[in-house]
Amino acid sequence: MQRLLWLGLFVLLGWGALGWWQQRPLHPPPGVLAAQAPEQVNLDDGALLQRGDTVLRTRAHIALTARVLSREDYRWDAGASLAPTDLALGWGRMSDSAVLAGIDISQSGRFFYWHVRDYPIPRREIETSATNMHLIPADDDVRYAMKHVRPGELVHLEGFLVDASRPDGWHWRTSLRRDDTGNGACELVYVEALEPVAP
Repeated sequence: MQRLLWLGLFVLLGWGALGWWQQRPLHPPPGVLAAQAPEQVNLDDGALLQRGDTVLRTRAHIALTARVLSREDYRWDAGASLAPTDLALGWGRMSDSAVLAGIDISQSGRFFYWHVRDYPIPRREIETSATNMHLIPADDDVRYAMKHVRPGELVHLEGFLVDASRPDGWHWRTSLRRDDTGNGACELVYVEALEPVAP
C-alpha cells in the first residue's frame, strides 16, 4: 500500500513538472515585440453558436498579435468548462521587456492585476495597451495550442468577441473596448486560431 502511495505521489510530481516545463516563461530581449493594437470589427447582427448548453452570440471579429504577460488556467468556476484559460496580453510598449521589468503582473479570479512602484510608462498607456482575455477554444487544435502558450511568448490570435448565456440564467458578457478597466473590462473570445509568432 505504501509503495502505491509513493508511486502516486511520484506520478503527480512528474505531471506537475511536465506542466511547468511546457508553460515555463520566456525572457525575450528588450524592444517592442507587438507594435499594433488589436484589430476589431463590430458586428451588427452576430451569429449564434452552440457550445454544449451554452449559447454564444458573436459581437465582433478580433485579430491581434500580442505578448503573453501572464496565463492562468481555471477548472472549478462556472466558466471553466467553456473558457479554461485566461491570457493577459500586451502590445505596444506593454510588449517590451524593458518596460515590463518595472511592472508586477498577476492573474486571479478571472482578473488581471498589475502593480508598479514607479511608472515606466504612463498609467493610461498601461491600461489601454494590455488586457485579460477569457479564451474559448473553437476546436481541439486551438485547445492544444492554448495548453502550450508560455508567458513572454508572442502569439497571434483570431476569433470573435462573444456574449455567453445558459438556460438557467447564467451569462457572461464580453467587453468591446480596449480603454475600459475593472469589472467587465475583460474580453470573452471564441478563438478560431492561436499560434506562436517569431519576434
